[in-house]
Amino acid sequence: MNWTEVLISVPTDKTDEAAAIANMTVPYGIYIEDYSNLESDALEIAHIDLIDEELLQKDRNKSVIHIYLSKNANAPETLAFLKERLTAADIEYKIDNCTVDDTDWNENWKKYFKAFEIGDRLAVCPSWETYKNNQNRTVISLDPGTAFGTGSHATTSLCLSELEKIVDSGTTILDIGTGSGILAIAGLLLGAKNAVGVDIDPLSVETAQKNAERNGVSKKAEFLCGDLAEKINGQYDVVCANIVADVIIRLFDNVKDYMKDDGFLIVSGIIDIRADDVKKAIESHGFKTVKAVTREEWYAFVLKK
Repeated sequence: MNWTEVLISVPTDKTDEAAAIANMTVPYGIYIEDYSNLESDALEIAHIDLIDEELLQKDRNKSVIHIYLSKNANAPETLAFLKERLTAADIEYKIDNCTVDDTDWNENWKKYFKAFEIGDRLAVCPSWETYKNNQNRTVISLDPGTAFGTGSHATTSLCLSELEKIVDSGTTILDIGTGSGILAIAGLLLGAKNAVGVDIDPLSVETAQKNAERNGVSKKAEFLCGDLAEKINGQYDVVCANIVADVIIRLFDNVKDYMKDDGFLIVSGIIDIRADDVKKAIESHGFKTVKAVTREEWYAFVLKK
């Protein structure tokens, strides 16, 4: 089997957090190079104090996380996920030695991204394909480009499945970490009044705007570049945050300011080993859990004030 090796370089003090994000993408583990404690580790583990000169020259301030993707894996989706999650966690990173270049992403999406159905009412279809809508579903036409969020990843599909149960004709939506814009656009296609999406990545904001135009909802959608809700005003019926556990926990500090009194907060992107941390934060910030849903190793929570 052919494998694609992805190398993620991060500051050593962010290794554990970055490794947790990287481990979300593969079921068979990762490999980490960390030379920050080379001498002491060599003595303690290998019981040697004579270390190869090449190892001594390694950067002690950076660690390298290796992940390996099979030839059948959706490499573009994986890379988009890594970039979005590392950025959301405020981790400085460099990704290289990968067989998929940024310039080739659009063509690579077309190899792996096919039309599929979500929940009871939604279907997601690549912009270059035609979907046979035999069940009269609401169809989202999507070209993700370099942004995370095709809907196929469990974190996004969990959000979409819960969003379709909540949205009606008067709903206003705030989508934090919008990525491709899929959640905001889905809400609008389901009948929402308007939606605002925000992302720290300007390329994601550009992609989301194009997808809104593609789906005919650009007049009711606004996409902003910013960190979490720093550029947001007003209150919304539904706030979505499909990001990572640490950022969600940080978001809890002020997200109530952007929720109507009877509004919903949908949070996802929570790996099972961090679910208890998020549950504690939910309780400590006074949120009521309306629903907790899981798919594979992922959690999503529907909350109210």
